[in-house]
Amino acid sequence: MRSLRLDPIRKGKMSTLSVRLPNSLHERVKELAKTENISVNHFITLAVAEKLSVLKAHDYLERRAKRSSRQKFERVLAKVPDVEPAESDRL
Repeated sequence: MRSLRLDPIRKGKMSTLSVRLPNSLHERVKELAKTENISVNHFITLAVAEKLSVLKAHDYLERRAKRSSRQKFERVLAKVPDVEPAESDRL
């Protein structure tokens, strides 16, 4: 089983937050937390951290996309050799 550690997050100050969840969602969170052998608080903290990470990555990729150009892409793509992939890279 994978280990869901929180050490880097725990080093900072902690806040208390009251959250209202639909009962069905709360039950599912409790089940998953139990399956992962972590507390509900830990599970929710990880979920929030994961969502923030996704949003940050999305923002970063949007900014990068605005700097891109089809011409630059095609110039780089033209450098890729037109050969069959190695046996280990074939699907």
